[in-house]
Amino acid sequence: MDKRKLESILILSDTTIKQAMQKLSDTQERILFVVDIDKKLLGTINDGDIRRALINGLKFDDSVGNVMHKNFVSVDRDIVDIEGYSKKLMLEKKIEQIPVLDGTGVISDVILWTDIIGEGKGSEPANLFDTPVVIMAGGKGTRLDPFTRILPKPLIPIGNKPVIEIIMERFYKYGFHKFFYTLNYKKEYLKLFLKENKFPYVVDVVEEDDFLGTAGGLALLKDKIKETFFIVNCDSLLDVNFEEILIWHKEHGAAMTLVGCHNEVKIPFGVLKLSNGRLAKIVEKPVHDIIINTGVYVIEPHVISYIPEGRHIDMNELIETVIEKEKVSVYPIYKGWFDIGQWEEYNKTVEKLQDKEGI
Repeated sequence: MDKRKLESILILSDTTIKQAMQKLSDTQERILFVVDIDKKLLGTINDGDIRRALINGLKFDDSVGNVMHKNFVSVDRDIVDIEGYSKKLMLEKKIEQIPVLDGTGVISDVILWTDIIGEGKGSEPANLFDTPVVIMAGGKGTRLDPFTRILPKPLIPIGNKPVIEIIMERFYKYGFHKFFYTLNYKKEYLKLFLKENKFPYVVDVVEEDDFLGTAGGLALLKDKIKETFFIVNCDSLLDVNFEEILIWHKEHGAAMTLVGCHNEVKIPFGVLKLSNGRLAKIVEKPVHDIIINTGVYVIEPHVISYIPEGRHIDMNELIETVIEKEKVSVYPIYKGWFDIGQWEEYNKTVEKLQDKEGI
C-alpha cells in the first residue's frame, strides 16, 4: 500500500465514531487503524464495529477508543515471504487486511487480500440465494409529478436504466435473483418492461385491485413466500452488501430488520436551552445525528399473516404491530442510500451516481 493511502486510513484514538464513519466513506475502505501520535498501532475498527456500537447504545460523539479491537492480527515487516505468510493468516482468521509493524509496533504498511489474489472482476455472483426480494411498485408516485402522469415511478430513469433495473442488479451482485413485484398504478407498463427484457432473474408479479399502501400488498404473497425475504421500496437505492444484512438479521433472531442510514439534521437557527423557566444557554445552529428508515427490510414470512387481506396498511403500521409481538432489529449504515422519491433527491442521486459510477 502506498504511503499516501496508508496515511488516509490511520486515525487517533480520540477520533469520534462519526468522524470514523466519514473517514470510511471518504476512503472507500472497510477498516481503519487506530494509532498514537507516533503511529504505534493501538487497534482496528471497521464498519461492522461501528454498527454494533451504535446498536449497543454508544453515541456518534463517543471515541473510537471505546470500540476498537485491541487484539488485532499483524505481521512483522522482517518476515521472510511476508506475502505468503499473510495469505495463510488471512485464510485462517478470515480477514481481508493485515497491518505490517516494525519492531516498535509502528504501522508501516497494510497487506490487502486483493493485493494477493487480485481484484475480482466477474459479473456473476459467487453464490445464489433462494431468499426472495419483494419490490413494492404499486404506488402513484405523486411526489414525482408530472413525470408519473406518463410513466410509473419504478421506470424513472437513472442514466440509461430505470430504477428497478438498478435495484435488481445490486441485489443480484450479492446472489439474490428471485424477485416479486407488487403492481397497481400503470401496471401494464411494468409488466411489459419485465417481460421484454431478458434478465438473468426469476421474476413474478402480484396485482393489487385497490391501492393497499406501502405494506398492504404483501398479503397477496402469503401463498408464494415461505422463507425469509427482503422488501425494498421502488424509490430506494442501496449500495451495500445485502448478504451481510441477511446474516445480521439471522444472527439477531429478529422477525423484522430495518435498514437505517445515518443522517444529519441541521437546525439553521440558534436553539434556546431552558432551565426552570430561564435561559440556560444558546446552541447556535446545532447538528443532530439520527438514523432514518431507508425503506429496505428483511422479514420472516409469518409476518405476512399480520396483514389483513384487502386492507390499506402502510409499513409503519406493520412495523408497530410487529414491535408489540416480536423482535425488530435495525441494521445501521452510514452511506450508500439514495432516495429518489421526490425531485430534489432524485436530482441529487443522479448527480452523485454520475460522479461515482458514470451512469
